[in-house]
Amino acid sequence: MRWDALFNDMESQLAEAERLALDSEVNERARAEMVSLPLEGRLRAAVGYRIGVQLICGETVHGELTHAGADALVLDEGQHQVLIPYAAAARYVGLGRHVLAETSPVRRSIGLAHALRGLARDRAELSVTIGGGAGTSRLAGVIDRVGRDYIDLAMVNTGEPRRGHSVGQVSAIPFTALAMIRSYKPGGS
Repeated sequence: MRWDALFNDMESQLAEAERLALDSEVNERARAEMVSLPLEGRLRAAVGYRIGVQLICGETVHGELTHAGADALVLDEGQHQVLIPYAAAARYVGLGRHVLAETSPVRRSIGLAHALRGLARDRAELSVTIGGGAGTSRLAGVIDRVGRDYIDLAMVNTGEPRRGHSVGQVSAIPFTALAMIRSYKPGGS
């Protein structure tokens, strides 16, 4: 009888050691997998939720995350939509712990320039916030042209359509200086 108890005790200790080794391996694999997951996957999993984005320039934007692309995200803040390049973000608040990989090669290839070309095509009236170490500034206008790594912004008075005589000046703005671009939602100006 005593031998049975001893062997049962040894079996339970071995089973517990195997369970702990398996738990340790699962945790290690989860940590290793986490290293390969990009932040955009966490953002993609948060589409439809309200989040906050603190920008490097110091401003903070809150809204419903409606799109998380290859280079930028879009927040819905009521009557406006805000396009924020990932490079302009310092911190995200409100993301869950889930990650959603992008499986579409087409969506993976659509970057910031594609979104900006859409705004240029629509002749959308925008508020462009540029920021950096020297602070922020806002420019109102319409995107005239999108290059590989810059936009030409025709600055017009708010509410005026983009016409040759209404343009005060045209500024070339590198993508790296873009903090956010705010536009009216389609159908609601």
